[in-house]
Amino acid sequence: MQNNKTLHWVLGGLALLVLPLILQYFGNAWVRIADLALLYVMLALGLNIVVGYAGLLDLGYVAFYAVGAYMFALMASPHLAETFEGFAAMFPNGLHTSIWLVIPLGMLIAACAGVLLGLPVLRLRGDYLAIVTLGFGEIIRIFINNLDQPVNITNGPKGIGQIDSVKIFGLDLAKRQEIFGFDIASVTLYYYLFLVLVLFTIVICYRLQDSRIGRAWMAIREDEIAAKAMGINVRNMKLLAFGMGASFGGVAGSMFGAFQGFVSPESFSLMESVMIVAMVVLGGLGHIPGVILGAVLLSALPEVLRYVAGPLQEMTGGRLDASILRQLLIALAMIVIMLLRPRGLWPTPEHGKNLSRPS
Repeated sequence: MQNNKTLHWVLGGLALLVLPLILQYFGNAWVRIADLALLYVMLALGLNIVVGYAGLLDLGYVAFYAVGAYMFALMASPHLAETFEGFAAMFPNGLHTSIWLVIPLGMLIAACAGVLLGLPVLRLRGDYLAIVTLGFGEIIRIFINNLDQPVNITNGPKGIGQIDSVKIFGLDLAKRQEIFGFDIASVTLYYYLFLVLVLFTIVICYRLQDSRIGRAWMAIREDEIAAKAMGINVRNMKLLAFGMGASFGGVAGSMFGAFQGFVSPESFSLMESVMIVAMVVLGGLGHIPGVILGAVLLSALPEVLRYVAGPLQEMTGGRLDASILRQLLIALAMIVIMLLRPRGLWPTPEHGKNLSRPS
């Protein structure tokens, strides 16, 4: 039994390693879809800490994604040097910060933003919490969109470009590489970086789930009053959930900025937050494999449906826009799935039940 389990893990690992090399033959666009799917997996796992473990409905999670992206954009582009004379005197070409500093800094700044969001909403629950967090996400987006005057920090709706690519031990991931005779595209190199970060995130989430902190979050999710009666510091646990969940969003945002080479407020709309919440709910609240499945499906499905929406648009004589048709098909698919699987595609067996102690 143990040997079969080990074999499954080995085969799964090999499949993940070979996947981008296979997708390359069908075009780099398919590898790019896989890259973005990995980023959404990281975002969904971070939100799962807040929603799935602690039971705090957060509809403004995209704000931490934006914080990480703009942090990397400011630290790895010539924007600040071009805008501020004093900064240009010290750093004529900009900061061009190393990834080894960007990742922990992105985690720290986003975690601080998560705690700042958590402080005013500690006493809120359910719909009220969702509305306030939704407002927080929109405030951050609008703030970024308008912070080009009187001091140009975010460049407003124009966004920030010329962002550095990721460089690891002298290897520039933005350049095509030839390794052992294989031609490996830039998007494939980013795939492997994102895969390492996702695996790191999964390990942390599993460790948190089985820790005292994770059990405390689940107790708060099931019954906050009972958790407080058992001596759990509900206030600190909620703030920790907001901070930990936000930190993964910050890392995903910084990687998104490096991958795209450009960030703008349009990438961090309310629809992004809704989609990330849908990934967690659709996959299965609190269940890591389910959340990963939901993130992969919902991030890849819109791209796959491009090939379905086109023929349908032709059948209607071009009266319906292809993008609207794609959204309609996604919505119908989600409705059908939630009707058939109301607890998600791959729900946790413990969700909604008391945790049983191992005998």
